[in-house]
Amino acid sequence: MSLTPWWRGAVTYQIYPRSFLDSDGDGVGDLPGIYSRLDYIAGLGVDAIWISPFFKSPMADFGYDIADYRAVDPLFGSLEDFDRIVERAHGLGLKLMIDQVLSHTSAEHAWFKESRESRDNPKADWYVWADAKADGSPPNNWLSIFGGVAWTWEPRRGQYYLHNFLSSQPDLNFHNPEVRAAALDNLRFWLARGVDGLRLDAINFCFHDRLLRDNPPKPEALRTGRGFSADNPYAFQYHWYNNTQPGNLEFLQELRALLDEFPDVAALGEISSEDSLATTAEYTAAGRLHMGYSFELLTADFSAGHIRRTVTELEAQLSEGWPCWAISNHDVVRVASRWGGANPPPTLAPMLSALVSSLRGSVCVYQGEELGLTEAELPFEALQDPYGIAFWPSFKGRDGCRTPMPWDPSPDAGFTSGKPWLPVSEDHRALAVSVQEAQADSCLQHFRRFLAWRRGQPALRWGAVQMLDTPEPVLAFLREHEGQSLLCAFNLGAEAVDLSLALAGEAQVLEGHGLAGGAFSGGRLRLPGHGVLFARLS
Repeated sequence: MSLTPWWRGAVTYQIYPRSFLDSDGDGVGDLPGIYSRLDYIAGLGVDAIWISPFFKSPMADFGYDIADYRAVDPLFGSLEDFDRIVERAHGLGLKLMIDQVLSHTSAEHAWFKESRESRDNPKADWYVWADAKADGSPPNNWLSIFGGVAWTWEPRRGQYYLHNFLSSQPDLNFHNPEVRAAALDNLRFWLARGVDGLRLDAINFCFHDRLLRDNPPKPEALRTGRGFSADNPYAFQYHWYNNTQPGNLEFLQELRALLDEFPDVAALGEISSEDSLATTAEYTAAGRLHMGYSFELLTADFSAGHIRRTVTELEAQLSEGWPCWAISNHDVVRVASRWGGANPPPTLAPMLSALVSSLRGSVCVYQGEELGLTEAELPFEALQDPYGIAFWPSFKGRDGCRTPMPWDPSPDAGFTSGKPWLPVSEDHRALAVSVQEAQADSCLQHFRRFLAWRRGQPALRWGAVQMLDTPEPVLAFLREHEGQSLLCAFNLGAEAVDLSLALAGEAQVLEGHGLAGGAFSGGRLRLPGHGVLFARLS
């Protein structure tokens, strides 16, 4: 095993299995489809893959509502299909991470079916149950991220149960040590099958306030949540009591002790709290998670100032922790549209991939990001996401970033021989893998060239970071590792820039990264629109 763990500085490729590749013609992507494209993924130059949930589920939230943590849903294939992926990925030099959703289950899970039957069965205390108030209303004012009250009445028990997400996603009671033990045992099942890491969904939602105290109201000017619609009442509260509780820290230590039984594995926690940067620092302290993943760069704010502030604030709070950055995933508008508008220029996506891969930390790249895919526009009748259906038309949900991966320019983009579960975007067919493979200057080819170049730059993979004070739209910082100092500069705008940048020593501009490069001499930094510069300082 190398002195540097594989996950430090790693680039991980996120696969949303429903939309990656369908092997059997039912219109839904599956594990055999993933297996058939592992060579493509390895050829991108990434270090690992992360597969979103493929477990047995009624699919109310498309796999994030798990009915059996140890079974592959037949929609996606079999356990043998998964084992083949593990073996093939490892043979290609890829590490494999899987999603784990610990805070809640599906209402179809056997645990919940038993728990809901009575107040005195063996699983009675495995979920968060509470009596109604005297007037029959829910026990407190907690709200669901997906809209409305976070409590649903269960007539069998004559009580309410908590669900921070859909009503069909009841929250487990992690105050119960039996629940924690069962959750860890499920993780052990997958670690024993050879997975190299766990991406822990909504990990700060495992514990709730035992006293069920009301969340306080949030002033209207501060109702700007990450990952949910601006008109969602969830934004009207400070979420001090329904998540991010002190008990979670002890559980993370229990989880880390389990991980430490297996060689060279890692845990990446998704964190969305009232102060996600502070929580990330706390959750990645010694003996807890290896990495933290939050929504700070998944917002609409595309400014050098925002990125600089985010990195600076997190670095100031981290101790042993290691950040993980992402600018797209399966829950937010694709970055090419979010930061590039309705018609993003082709120079934008390659620059953004280079930028996020140059920050200190590890990186998660969402499928299609290497192609520069934009957000797909879908009519209401094509929507599948319950979140989008509930909040239409002010918020269109998450289907626009989940449409099928385009492999070729055919009508169904080489994704399926049947009817795709979401329509293929016409715009995406022109950006298909086979199309970009034939273009020397495509987004795909830029992506590959940059990651190949990055592998030879230890400062970008493991170095410390120092953000520099530059005017908009330029983001610049230093990466330093073992006596080497590397200047990284990015023009977030479409117009060329020329500015003064005072740095000590001489600068050797580096080539070979395959992007629109800039110049630096005599204290002047020059960058073309969406250009980059890497220079070694001496």
